[in-house]
Amino acid sequence: MARRGASELFVSRLSFYITTGELEKLFAPFGLIEEVRLIKDPRTQRPKGFGFVKFAAEEHAQNALKAMNGRIVDGRLIFVEFAETEKPGITTS
Repeated sequence: MARRGASELFVSRLSFYITTGELEKLFAPFGLIEEVRLIKDPRTQRPKGFGFVKFAAEEHAQNALKAMNGRIVDGRLIFVEFAETEKPGITTS
């Protein structure tokens, strides 16, 4: 897999009840956030427990990753890593 933007983080093991605003508030102390996306179940519209946080600068993303990876949020141990994308022409199933 190739690294996406070095300023975008993938956050997993989030609460199924977290909101976009709460996720943004968690990561806001580390720098200017350009976008926050929670992946939702299409049927229930509840978060699936993971999402993405995109920072304006790579340095801010690195600081957030160091501070937030392995932290307990809402009673859950969350994981934070740089977001990745699949290489063109390769599919996973």
